[in-house]
Parts: sequence; C-alpha cells; structure tokens
Amino acid sequence: MNDRLKALADAGVSIWLDDLSRERLETGNLADLMKNRHVVGVTSNPAIFQTALADGERYDEQVRQLAADGADVDRATLVITTDDVREACKVMRPVFDATDGVDGRVSIEVSPGLAHSTDETVTEAATLWETVDQPNLLIKIPGTKEGWPAITQTIAAGISVNVTLIFGLEQYRNVMEAYVAGLEQAADNGHDLST
Repeated sequence: MNDRLKALADAGVSIWLDDLSRERLETGNLADLMKNRHVVGVTSNPAIFQTALADGERYDEQVRQLAADGADVDRATLVITTDDVREACKVMRPVFDATDGVDGRVSIEVSPGLAHSTDETVTEAATLWETVDQPNLLIKIPGTKEGWPAITQTIAAGISVNVTLIFGLEQYRNVMEAYVAGLEQAADNGHDLST
C-alpha cells in the first residue's frame, strides 16, 4: 500500500486522511501517517468527531471539566472539536510551510444543521476560524444554495474555505462562481490571496 501511496504522491495527488481523533494526535499516529503514508491533509466532520468521542476515553477529562463549568452541548462540541483541529493544524504545519500552503491543511465543518442558513453559516465559519487560529485551517461549508453566498462572504473575510456536498455540475458551477466572487471581494478588502 505504501508504494501505491508514494506513487500517487509522486504523481501530484494530495493524500488526505478522512479521520481525526485525539488518539491519533496523542499517540503520534497522525505524524506517522504524514511521514510513512504520505498524508498531507486531514478532514473532519461531526460524524468523525462523534465516532472519536464514542470510541475512546481520551475526551473524558475534558468532557467532565466542561460539564463542571456549565458548558452546554454546543459549547462543549465547539471546544472539543476546535482543540483537536488546532492540534492537527500544528502537526500538519511543517507540510504547509514546506509546500507554501498547497498542502498541510486541516478542515473543520460548520454544523450541518446550518446548511440552509447563509448568515448562521458565515457566523459559525468566522467563529471556527478565530477559535482554531491557525493559518492552515480550512472551513468546510456545504455547497447548498444557501451555502454559495456563505462561501463568498467567508472567503471575502479572508478565511480559507473548502466545500462539501457537491453532487452535480450545476452545484459545482455555482460553487466556483461563489469562490471567484469571494476572491475578488477578498482582494478588494485587502486580503493576501496568496494564502
């Protein structure tokens, strides 16, 4: 498998891991996958974090502390997920730096419940960006009709975005238009487009 992954990486394919957990971070597994399996990016989503929380004890202490502090489920979810994503960004940072930002990115998704609310998606994207506070973060926004303007507004604010839930050419076309419009607005807003 490693030879095939190396061949793909040598051909210019960016190999991403569709999984993130505190166990991967604390055991060095993510760093090992970067070194030995050519992984250059990580994506996460609520289902991935749900599995990570259910399958291990590495979150127990933090969950107890958040409960003792009176955090509701939304606050606890934000803290836990952004902590893991921040740490994954730090692990991936050498790849990000070595590739001038082409690779070495980590993605966190806005809440799927916001897929049909432009304003709430934009607000949550900004919150995630500010909370993680790492240059190699990507905010994953759904490619829904309401997501298109959220993509534009988020990029215009200087926040890096990737898009999920694209199931057809028309959606893809609208996402591309939203992306370009966001870049144009970001440039007008004085953001450095090279990043």
